[in-house]
Amino acid sequence: MLSNFKNHISARFPFLENKKLFLAVSGGLDSMVLLHLFQQLEYEIAVLHCNFQLRGLESFGDEDFIRNYCEGNNVSIFTTRFDTEAFAKDYKLSTQIAARELRYNWFYELLEIHKFDYILTAHHADDNLETFIINLSRGTGLDGLVGIPEQNDRIIRPLLPFSRQEILNYAKDNSIEWREDSSNSSNKYLRNKIRHDLVPVLKEINPNFLNAFQKTQSYLQESNEMAEDASIMIYQQVAKEKGEEIHFDLNQLKKLPNYRSYLYQWLKEFGFLAWNDIYDLVDGQSGKQVFSAEFRLLKNRDTLILSPIAETPEKEEFEINENDQDVNFPLKLKLCNVSHISLDSNKVIFVDAEKIQYPLVLRKWKEGDSFQPFGMNGKKKKISKLFKDEKLSLIEKENSWLLCSGDQIVWIVGIRQDERFKIEKTTNNILKIELQ
Repeated sequence: MLSNFKNHISARFPFLENKKLFLAVSGGLDSMVLLHLFQQLEYEIAVLHCNFQLRGLESFGDEDFIRNYCEGNNVSIFTTRFDTEAFAKDYKLSTQIAARELRYNWFYELLEIHKFDYILTAHHADDNLETFIINLSRGTGLDGLVGIPEQNDRIIRPLLPFSRQEILNYAKDNSIEWREDSSNSSNKYLRNKIRHDLVPVLKEINPNFLNAFQKTQSYLQESNEMAEDASIMIYQQVAKEKGEEIHFDLNQLKKLPNYRSYLYQWLKEFGFLAWNDIYDLVDGQSGKQVFSAEFRLLKNRDTLILSPIAETPEKEEFEINENDQDVNFPLKLKLCNVSHISLDSNKVIFVDAEKIQYPLVLRKWKEGDSFQPFGMNGKKKKISKLFKDEKLSLIEKENSWLLCSGDQIVWIVGIRQDERFKIEKTTNNILKIELQ
């Protein structure tokens, strides 16, 4: 196995040469074999061990076992202890998810502190098969069927091509000691039930089942990569990125025979769960929206708009005093006196400074707000009507700010100036206000 492992590392992970590597070691069979293999290859390594304090004295026995091994083999080790159950309770997580969160957060923290390059874990082919079956039983797409990735950011899983039996044989041949996790023998967890009850039956039906599975999963990975390539090509035809927003052209999208698949591919990274609601947006009423924890998808006429959920400022109004020249929050504005005007952008207005009442106020628009649009000779117009005429989306409306003088609106910022503050022939003092 050592020769095959060395060839696998050279073929798949040549960039690990001369890098500083953390090995996640629990003390079990798989991780102790991983540690032994990298000792033989003489890479620069250090061990990470998490004590989740879930198995009483057994957890501390694992910690002592690994510490003694590393001290006896001159391997650097970093250990930590977590109150996993308290963390799971506080954040309403399952114990397994809580342990994973704690573990990987700590791993990445140590990468930065100690300037290491990668973290290696001991996931192997049987783990991959179990994950496949778990995902299949819950319902999944190609992403769930391709299994555990061999690399995810700075996490690398170099044992994925090797079976549990190969790892066990290597441990016995090299007299490697390890600790048995008593929880692995219980069928309390779904993974253990699959490992103990289902996988042996599959291997009994076909003794070469694991190899056949790996071959199938390789084909699925190729199909997944092809689907990703196609989604990138179609994305360029359907989507336009505008600042923090992505606009999907529904007329183009609906020409695709499998547009739902493309929507899933494009939106899966944004935390959405209500996929049927998202698909219903395509033919839904304008103004309907679906939320994830950090993003929302809005139907706006013939467009789906993906945008981050904006943080709402605690204050609703922001004052601008007479001597203020630069405003940095909630918008970036620059105010200065000038001697002439140039009306070439809706991001700049010129007003008669003597008509201004300080402090100016920046606030969000409210239902019922009205103003006198520039050039309309004193006729009033509701801002809601202006937004409708301008075909602003709900997101654009929510992000609109008003610059006010007293109870009068000077500017719907970036959209339209008020007639009452315009420059006259008699104006002596011109104030330029620019949105930056």
